[in-house]
Amino acid sequence: MAKAIDKTFLFEQMPVKKAVLKQILPSVISQMIVLIYSLADTYFVGLLNEPQQTAAVTIVSSAFTMLTAVSNLFAIGGASLAARALGQRNDEKAKQICAVSFWGGLVTSVLFSVFFWSLSSPLLYLCGATAATYELAFGYAKWVIMIGGPGTVLNVLLANLIRAEGDAFTAALGVSLGGICNIVLDPIFVLPRFLNMGAVGAGVATAISNIFATLFFLLFVAVKRKSIIVNLSLARLKYAKRHMKGILSVGVPSAVQYALTVISIAAISKFVSRYATEAVAALGIVKKLDQLPLYFSIGVANGLLPILAYNFSSGNQKRRHEAFMFGCCISFGFSLLCVAAYELFAPILTGLFINDPLTVSYSASFLRIMVIAMPMMSICYPMIIQFQAIGNVKASLICSVLRKGVLDIPLLFLLDRLVPLYGCMAVQPVVDTISLIAALYFYRKLKRQEIANLLQGQ
Repeated sequence: MAKAIDKTFLFEQMPVKKAVLKQILPSVISQMIVLIYSLADTYFVGLLNEPQQTAAVTIVSSAFTMLTAVSNLFAIGGASLAARALGQRNDEKAKQICAVSFWGGLVTSVLFSVFFWSLSSPLLYLCGATAATYELAFGYAKWVIMIGGPGTVLNVLLANLIRAEGDAFTAALGVSLGGICNIVLDPIFVLPRFLNMGAVGAGVATAISNIFATLFFLLFVAVKRKSIIVNLSLARLKYAKRHMKGILSVGVPSAVQYALTVISIAAISKFVSRYATEAVAALGIVKKLDQLPLYFSIGVANGLLPILAYNFSSGNQKRRHEAFMFGCCISFGFSLLCVAAYELFAPILTGLFINDPLTVSYSASFLRIMVIAMPMMSICYPMIIQFQAIGNVKASLICSVLRKGVLDIPLLFLLDRLVPLYGCMAVQPVVDTISLIAALYFYRKLKRQEIANLLQGQ
């Protein structure tokens, strides 16, 4: 009983800045550890000084991102609806939503892994594989997608559902344990002095670590099943029809964004692969460095989601707005630090991943162009999460599609023609700027509606 009271206090009465920090700090820390183990794959493979190995990891990264789309379909939708149910003081409804989300995520992730296995050859070539990199890319994908895919999806899904109840610490702990496991296993499986499996070994390490994190969460849920809302009972699947539409309607924008990210990454990899293998390897390194502010913003947004959804549902719009603005300030401030560091130290940072002069040269130039997108992206993510938290599907879907999908491909053709190779790197700053403008428009519209409702209430 005390546990429920503590959570109500966090969502409703704790000073806003303290409540936001209590939620987002564990979330950000876990995202940073996820980033580190993501970087670890590229770092340890890069130590081999074989561009083909690094390029293989880059090629699969676009398909691996699709797993995040699958997990977010149920993780964001389920977490948002569960938090709103808690705001309505309806614990049973929250438990039903969690059960439907978990089993939906499990079934979908298995189907995706089977689908990828059956079409692996055309999909990998579509993502930029060549005769020189296909076998390595397939070996890496076999582990991270075909075998480890369900673990990756359930890891993210369970963390979001647990965080929706206000337990950001346990959510962060599980994700972090998986990341630490990956960091420890990477050198063992990758490097010549140990198992010498190269890029394939990095895939094995990633699969094992995600399965380990999922097992941690399942054990936690089993032990705490009587006191938490995260419920995996098959009996509650009889409510799937009642909740699935709501879960999917909120989760689809996030899933679409990540799915379109796959297309975007695959397209840019395909464009870059026409120039040199070193350029493809450089793109992979830059996309890893680019993930630092991205993962930070995702951590902030994920931490904000339960607070925003709960207070929207309970009718406390003032507290929701204050929490949102404080979270945005944190995300934006960190992105500015990243811009300064990346512009000043691009060659040094990219040189940490590979000791190949041509690859480092490409990487530094790419990074200095792509870094311009970071401040816009740092606001876009919390904006989209807020729209999802309050159930504004239209706004979240439009902003998500603008960030990835509608504009990327045409701009790739245009900018690559104007500035061969380097023009491709300018696409993301352009689309993030447009997406931010759209998000601000919808947010302003939301505030006007809230003011109108308040005046009507008076």
